[in-house]
Amino acid sequence: MADLAPDLARTLRGRSATHVVERIRDMILAGELPPGGRISERMLTEGLGVTRTPLREAFKILETEGLVQIVPNRGAQVTKLSPEEVDLAMELLAGLESVAAEPACERGTAEEFARVEARHEDMVACQRAGDLMGYFRINQEIHQTIVDCAHNPALSRVYRVESARVRLYRFAGNRVSERWARAVMEHEQIVAALKQRQGPLLRELLRAHHFNGWRVTRRVLEHEVQPDR
Repeated sequence: MADLAPDLARTLRGRSATHVVERIRDMILAGELPPGGRISERMLTEGLGVTRTPLREAFKILETEGLVQIVPNRGAQVTKLSPEEVDLAMELLAGLESVAAEPACERGTAEEFARVEARHEDMVACQRAGDLMGYFRINQEIHQTIVDCAHNPALSRVYRVESARVRLYRFAGNRVSERWARAVMEHEQIVAALKQRQGPLLRELLRAHHFNGWRVTRRVLEHEVQPDR
């Protein structure tokens, strides 16, 4: 068989790496690859049916997201943060959302607001279907889109990077069904405030939503680190 053309080969490698990134990200969020644990290349190449090349490309992408660390002579491992480090990151994220709220209401377009509302409906559908992973992905997308509505590239960039770094820890709180249902109602209020361009109200709703979720998540994480005996 003739060799693939260079451009086609690169395209196929890119698709493979993208698929691997998505799968490993899901495994990390679901706890199948625990924080601080070394990631077995052999396990993943066999389990995902890929070679080491797209796998290592995926590790580099996940490292930029803060989910993976590549340690010399040891390979890749899942990033582990202390509760104090996550606390500080969550403070920063809440602050960034607060900064973005009023500019988002002033500068956001009707098309952007409609996209947020449509994704909210998709998120509600995931919640009703019990699709936790789908719900979480859309939830994160909605928050990033609201920040992006401020049309401040620096703000969007910092929020995206820091949000990715603690994504694993934020996911834990969504496993609590009571919080899941409450979060949907809070999102309805957030979407309404955005559409009505009520900046100060949106700022307070985002801040309350953020810390309500983090309180639940922190309890989950503390229980998992120090389970009842």
